[in-house]
Amino acid sequence: MPIRLIIGLAGLAMAVPRLKRGADAPSLVAAHGYGVELQPAPINPDWVIEGDPQARLANHSQSEDEASSTAVWDCTAGAFRWYFGWDETVVIQEGEVHVTAEDGSERILRAGDIAYFKGGTWATWRVETYVRKIAFLRKPFPEPLATLYRLRNAMRGASRSGL
Repeated sequence: MPIRLIIGLAGLAMAVPRLKRGADAPSLVAAHGYGVELQPAPINPDWVIEGDPQARLANHSQSEDEASSTAVWDCTAGAFRWYFGWDETVVIQEGEVHVTAEDGSERILRAGDIAYFKGGTWATWRVETYVRKIAFLRKPFPEPLATLYRLRNAMRGASRSGL
């Protein structure tokens, strides 16, 4: 009985629209991908494998609950390990990067490619000349809450998708 109550309350909380907290928070944030001002965002020197990669970052937007954000990032030539603390989906805007995932799989990402990196994982990035990406970041839920979401989704059935 207690688990059904918890699942029911979690489902109710997920179904009820949140009260608007920030009256000043914009409902739309828009910018041209090349119109944002990138600022230096140095790569941890302990992560650099080769060269002198110079990274820059511009934060575009952040959700009100701070669980997701969007940014533009670029980097010059070099090789480095990168830790993805959050789930990250990237869209390569310009250039290319050779990526080696933790499992050893390799992929070259070029302009127009979309890739997903699971939070809590490492990847090796090798940039031959330059790469620019748009990054969509999402903070993973703590495991108990993630389990509730999976249970809710299982109870809803396969007929309802996220999109």
